[in-house]
Amino acid sequence: MEYTVNPSDRVRIAMGDDGVAQVRLVRADKMNALDPDMFAALLDAGHVLHDLKGLRCVVLAGEGRSFCAGLDLTSMANTARHDRAPLTDRTHGNANLPQQVAMLWRKLPVPVIAAVHGVCFGGGLQVASGADIRVVAPDARLAVMEMKWGLVPDMAGYALWRGVVRDDCLRELTYTNREFTGAQAHEYGFATIVDPNPLARATAIAAEIAERNPHAERAAKRLFNAYLHAAVDEILMAESVEQQALIGTKNQIEAVMSQMEKRKGLFVDP
Repeated sequence: MEYTVNPSDRVRIAMGDDGVAQVRLVRADKMNALDPDMFAALLDAGHVLHDLKGLRCVVLAGEGRSFCAGLDLTSMANTARHDRAPLTDRTHGNANLPQQVAMLWRKLPVPVIAAVHGVCFGGGLQVASGADIRVVAPDARLAVMEMKWGLVPDMAGYALWRGVVRDDCLRELTYTNREFTGAQAHEYGFATIVDPNPLARATAIAAEIAERNPHAERAAKRLFNAYLHAAVDEILMAESVEQQALIGTKNQIEAVMSQMEKRKGLFVDP
């Protein structure tokens, strides 16, 4: 049985029996561009997902012709400057509000897969980059767009692209704001997988993830979130801590038994 949560008229969440949450940006008439309401809805969606019982994986996509066209400059310009907190204020842990909109996907305890089609520019590219895995249509149009407006990427892009996107490619794309295709995105490191039907492929991957020990999936994500920034000694200890907590648990034993008996695992959700 599937049920739907609507944090607002900008984002919809549909949760299936398999523990996969389908999250949609639903401002299709504006190619899901980011306005203040979309920012707020994405933050609300993050809170909903973080507390959603039985959640095992998230698929993030945009409705209509595109994933996300980036900032809606008209609506953002109409928001009085004095109504905004300074960008240097850490209003969401280690991030400001725009950064959190991209970082929240990385901060969720479960894997997140972005399915990217159509246009994915600027802030939209940074939101997609917050996912663990990005499945991109070969004909999608992507761009690090900020320099076109005399700005720099500031929605956590530099943090999310580090270790993923080739540095020299990122510099050229940032300095020039040149558009590139989904096929090129794979070459540069923005895309994990290129597929003509990114939503179907992302959903298939999510279903496979949802069949694994959910405690182990969450432990693996914690390790991934730490290993690029930690010292070797810290990584080795973190591996040991996570593994020690998993060995011999009901879900870990069930993972072994289900493989030996060639059946679907019956796991207890976190």
